[in-house]
Formats: sequence, structure tokens, C-alpha cells
Amino acid sequence: MITIHMTPVPASTVVAYRDDGPLSRGMGALVAGQLPPLPPLIAGAFVTGILLVIGVGGANGLAVFAPAVTLLLAGPGSSAPHDGRLDWLCPPILRVIEYSFVASCGFGHGVHPVLIFMLLGAMAFHHYDLVYRIRQRVYPPPWLTTFGLGWDGRMIAVSLAVLVSLPTAGFALLAVYLWLLFGWESVTCWLAAPRSGVEATDLGTQD
Repeated sequence: MITIHMTPVPASTVVAYRDDGPLSRGMGALVAGQLPPLPPLIAGAFVTGILLVIGVGGANGLAVFAPAVTLLLAGPGSSAPHDGRLDWLCPPILRVIEYSFVASCGFGHGVHPVLIFMLLGAMAFHHYDLVYRIRQRVYPPPWLTTFGLGWDGRMIAVSLAVLVSLPTAGFALLAVYLWLLFGWESVTCWLAAPRSGVEATDLGTQD
């Protein structure tokens, strides 16, 4: 008998596109999928937008609380099946929140534009790669969202860098880390994937 263990197929592609980190998934586990994902996420996007408008500048600016607000509102919905008619909007809304927060904090705290775009580029590369590989049925390993920090972890990391008054160093370290992680994992995954595009799932036991 030969047993082949492959990356499991995501239960929901929309949930996989969310790119939730450990914190968000942990909050989702607490409500066990009983909370609809879209309404609280829209509320989180609204509050985050207000915080970014009124409090980006300064180490104590209100914008540093945006990750916590978004996590509290959007995190519990991470375990929902996302099978509603408009639930497909959750991933793009999360992308807008994350990218807007990173860009606003970077420009608002004097981070060099190159570093800002390096960090945004790493996240955009990962999200594009995530969408494309799922469409091709080349699924990312479950550990990637943990080590990639998820949208929640990345926002918190940026917020912490601002709070300790080291935004430039924080952006640089996070950008380098994410490029190395996402780039290495993507290349190795695609090289190992079957060219036929067969699902990377547990093929079970063959006699």
C-alpha cells in the first residue's frame, strides 16, 4: 500500500482567499461559524476608515487601533462558510483595509516610499499567488497563513512598529521576511505541483 499525503483542499475558496491569521482563526473558532461574516466586516471597514482619516500621524495616533478594531469585528466571521450571496465581498474588503492601513501608516510616519511599496508588493504578490493557485487547484499548505501572519498579524506588526517609534525598521523587516517566505514557498510549491493541474489533495490509500 502506498499513502500519499498532499495539501488538503480548502473547505471554502472564499474563506481561503480571506488569508486569516492565527488570531482571526482563533476568534472564528470561538463562535463556530454562527456569525455572518459580511455585516461586521463592513462595520470594521467603516471604523477603520474613520481612524485612518483622523489619526494616522504620531506614535499615539488613533490609527494604531485599527488592527484591533478590524480583528474584533472581522475575526469571528472567519469560521463562517461564506456561502451567502454577497459573502464573496469579504476578501476584497479585507484587502482594502489591510493595504490602506499599511500605506497610511507608512506615509503618515515618514517611511521611505520604497519600503512601503516593498511591503505592499509582498502582500499583493501573496494574494495574487493565492488566488491563482487555488484556481489551478495547487493549494497552499495550511502553515502558510500562520507564518505569513495573515491580514490580522501583518496589520498588528505594522501597528507595533509605529507604537515603538520604529516604523522604518518595522516596514523593512516585515517586507524582507514576507518576500522571502512568500517567494520561497510559492516557487517550491509550483515546482512540486503536477503539470496536469490535478488537485493537490489527499489521494488516500492505493493498493
